[in-house]
Amino acid sequence: MKDEESGNRLGRYLRARRELVSPAQAGLPPGGNRRVPGLRREEVALLAGISPDYYLRLERGRDKNPSPQVLESLARVLRLDDTERTYLLGLAAARPRKPRRKHPEQVPARVHELLAHLEIPAFVEGRAFDVLASNPMAVALSPRLRPGENRLRSLLLDPEEQAFHQDWTKATADFVAALRTTIGDDTDDPRFVELVGELALSSQRFRTLWARHDVRALDGGTTTVHHPVVGELRLHRDKLPIDDVILVVYYPDKDSDSDEKLRLLAALSATGSADAARERPADTPRPEEA
Repeated sequence: MKDEESGNRLGRYLRARRELVSPAQAGLPPGGNRRVPGLRREEVALLAGISPDYYLRLERGRDKNPSPQVLESLARVLRLDDTERTYLLGLAAARPRKPRRKHPEQVPARVHELLAHLEIPAFVEGRAFDVLASNPMAVALSPRLRPGENRLRSLLLDPEEQAFHQDWTKATADFVAALRTTIGDDTDDPRFVELVGELALSSQRFRTLWARHDVRALDGGTTTVHHPVVGELRLHRDKLPIDDVILVVYYPDKDSDSDEKLRLLAALSATGSADAARERPADTPRPEEA
C-alpha cells in the first residue's frame, strides 16, 4: 500500500525527517554499505526506545495513535525544533473532520485605507502567499507584489524574482516550509491543492524541498534584496495578522543607506522614473550619460 494513496502523512513525515539525520548526528558510527540516506528505521527505533516493528507500523500508517511520549522520543531522535515537534504532534492528533466551507479571502476596507497611508512597502497576502492588495511602494520594490501575483510562484519561476533575492536558496526553503506549516491538516483546500500541483509540475526546486517535509514559521526577519534601480536594500519584514489575512511590511533601519535608497525609490516611483529605469536595457545610456 502506497503512503501517498493512503494519506499516511505521519509516516511520510517520519521517513522524510529520518533521512535528514546522519548517523554522526545521532551518535552512531557511519558504517559501510548504507542503502538509505540518514538513519535506518531500526536505528530510529533503538534511539527512541521503541521496538523496530512498532516504528515500522508508524511509518506504514498501521498505527495512527502513538502516545505523546513516543512522539516526544521520536522528535528528540530526529532532532526536531519546536515548530517541527509541534507539527509532528499535530499530525498524530489529526482526526477526520467535516469539510469546511471555504470563504474567499477578503481584505477589510480599513486595511486598504492603511495601505494608502503607509510610505513603506506594504501588501496583504493570503494563506497560500497570494497577493491580495498592495500599495505603490510595494510594487515599486517588486512588480511581483501586484495583486493577483503569488509570491511563492514568482520566487520559484520568475527569473527576475530569483535575481531580486540575495539568498534565493534560503528564501525558497523558508517559503516552501512555511507553506507546509500553513496547510497543516487542511490538505483538501482547493487553493493549496492547485498551487502545490502547479509547482510540483513546473519546479524541480519545489519538488526537492516539498519532499523534505520541512516546516517553519515565516514571520518577522531581515532580508537583503537587489533592486534593479536603487541597488542593494537591507530590509526588515514584519507580518501582522488582520482578520483572515496577513499585512506584510518592509522597512529599513532609520537613516541607513537602505533608508536613503528607499526614499529615492519613492521619489522615482512618484514620477514614473523607476519604471522607466527598470525597463531600460542594461546597455542603454541613462539620460545624463547620453
